[in-house]
Amino acid sequence: MNLFPADMEELAGQIIIDFTAHGFMVSTAESCTGGLIAGALTEIAGSSAVVDRGFVTYTNEAKMDMLGVGAETLANFGAVSRQTALQMAHGALFRSRADFAVAVTGIAGPGGGSPDKPVGLVHLAAKARSGKILHREMRYGEIGRTAIRLATVRTALEMLTALNQAGSV
Repeated sequence: MNLFPADMEELAGQIIIDFTAHGFMVSTAESCTGGLIAGALTEIAGSSAVVDRGFVTYTNEAKMDMLGVGAETLANFGAVSRQTALQMAHGALFRSRADFAVAVTGIAGPGGGSPDKPVGLVHLAAKARSGKILHREMRYGEIGRTAIRLATVRTALEMLTALNQAGSV
């Protein structure tokens, strides 16, 4: 029995192969996915050569304490924002030995949404030590909590792949 869909495991497996070949490590900073990105990567044999650590920062306090997200950022933009995702990625990168970090924060539902920040809104950020940064704002819609979380994991893995392919360390 697979924990993740086959295409997601293939994507995670390719990251493990590529990062191992280059000696790269990754850290994750996760809110709405609750550790699923790290879980998808560690589902692959040999991932211990690549996965440095994962931060599950579900609360604002955890985002501030573990990743250094600014209280002003959370007050001005909210937990589900581009600014927060970028600070989470920065914190995960610089509080680890990783070459790459990926961060996600969003509203998986079924509740918690608002007109400005609806269920299915997720901000993702990926950062390389070189300073290269990617951000994506995804609006998955009300497709269900599990589907939102899995779609977010897939997007996060795609972002790590894109940073690696850009030769950004």
